[in-house]
Amino acid sequence: MKILFDTNVILDVLLDRKPFSDDAAFLMSFVEQSEIMGFICATTVTTIYYLAAKALGHQAASRHIRTLLNLFVVAPVNRVVLEGAAASKLKDFEDAVIHASAIHAGAEYIVTRNSADFKESRLPVFSPTDLINNLESLKE
Repeated sequence: MKILFDTNVILDVLLDRKPFSDDAAFLMSFVEQSEIMGFICATTVTTIYYLAAKALGHQAASRHIRTLLNLFVVAPVNRVVLEGAAASKLKDFEDAVIHASAIHAGAEYIVTRNSADFKESRLPVFSPTDLINNLESLKE
């Protein structure tokens, strides 16, 4: 099962944003155990570094980035992805880039806390809680 994790889900874990961090960490544990192939968009890496450095300092941000790079497949952002995002029906360009990178990388699902922003997604979109509740049926 190939799932792209939206930036907000990763940040929930790294910044321990309660009450969201528990479900996000639970899902990331499936990535750690190789039960889910986890993807993050290339733009997520830069956004996370910026926000983590502001909140936790540069050394901690660098450690978090190395951990993420070891854990997740990075869905690339190139001209094809950007053109797909520009042509997308998604209203927010940043979300459109994440969506287009997920498709380009071969992800099957997107997990985000902003499901409303992905209403026009060509991939099924789940909140972390909904994904946890549907994991078994999706594996079949």
